[in-house]
Amino acid sequence: MSLSRRAERRLAHGLARVTGSALGPYQTAVIRIGFSFTWLVFLLREWPHRHELYGPDGPWSWGMARQLIEGNGAFTALMWSDGRLWFECVYLFAIAAGALLLLGWRTRTMSVLFMVGVLSLQNRSIFMGDGGDNVIHLMSIYLVLTRCGQVWSLDARRRARPAAADRDVVGIVLWSVLGAALLAVTLLDRLGLGWELVFWGLWSAHGIRWVVGRRARRKKEGAAREAATVLEVVTNVVHNGALLVIMAEVCLIYSTAGWYKVQGSRWQDGTALYYPMHLDYFSPWPALSDALAGSGVLVMLITYGTVIVQVAFPFTLFNRRVKNVLLVLMMAEHLGIALTLGLPFFSLAMIAADAVFLPTGFLRWAGSRVAWLRHRTGKTDRGLREPGESSGVRPDRTLVG
Repeated sequence: MSLSRRAERRLAHGLARVTGSALGPYQTAVIRIGFSFTWLVFLLREWPHRHELYGPDGPWSWGMARQLIEGNGAFTALMWSDGRLWFECVYLFAIAAGALLLLGWRTRTMSVLFMVGVLSLQNRSIFMGDGGDNVIHLMSIYLVLTRCGQVWSLDARRRARPAAADRDVVGIVLWSVLGAALLAVTLLDRLGLGWELVFWGLWSAHGIRWVVGRRARRKKEGAAREAATVLEVVTNVVHNGALLVIMAEVCLIYSTAGWYKVQGSRWQDGTALYYPMHLDYFSPWPALSDALAGSGVLVMLITYGTVIVQVAFPFTLFNRRVKNVLLVLMMAEHLGIALTLGLPFFSLAMIAADAVFLPTGFLRWAGSRVAWLRHRTGKTDRGLREPGESSGVRPDRTLVG
């Protein structure tokens, strides 16, 4: 009987945590910053080559892309027109959305616009990406479902001000403008039924949440208060579910990569690392590659170590110390890939994905150190303070925050 009661108490405690708060506010903030930064830097880095990658000068022509998308139903705004001016507008839109999401300005809305920018460019030329682009593709969708602006964002600083939600004129205007744009796109039949339901659902959910929250703040009791509580629970459950999916996705990436490596003969004999180091395309620093490839023992250790870490990581999540050690090793591995193989954006994307497993204590310490440095340099640290530090993170209350 005591065991069953203990199990019931644990179950009740777990349900209360899942429904009562949005878990992992620091982790979701880190992945928001990491992926938006990676995407933003990539777009800026490839600015001179944007027409060849995703534009009218690419080998994957607009007509070929249209035929493929008509078959698979993928979303991309670049299929609405084949004009060069429209492409430039979409590319600049993707840059702006990434920068604003990085700063944490209206994160609910910017996460949706960030997803629109990522899908529009990547689905236009699906053969131009690598593993890092695939990760950004998936995470841009998952971020829409998270409350990734609770800390380390301009939204957090705005919510710290009293009565910020009731005076949210910018949010109301932004929501209205986006609604008008969505209506125009819908009337022109550019989205398709599935994507229309997705975007209208997100737009309506933001508006309903703001209206219900505003009524609940004015009426301390009654149906409005109960409705606000229900919406808060639903939002928390969706956020926590998306966070769980992100964590499962990262584990799936590593476990799949590790088990596929195990089946390869070059990984089995410990020589897999040797071959890419002798390819000009993957040798940004030939002297460094030659030095590493010249040591057979080092090549074997790194090759076997990579497989062991990737296969073992999902099994270490329930042991915090071992998990943290492997997390450091994986991040160091990706830094090595960026340096020796010349894949910086792939490495940044994977490090951002790994960051979802970073300990909260470490993230809070890192945030406090950044705030201390800003203070020492004479700049305010208000934007880096966590709202409600002593009483918990405040829930989102703005219309499109």
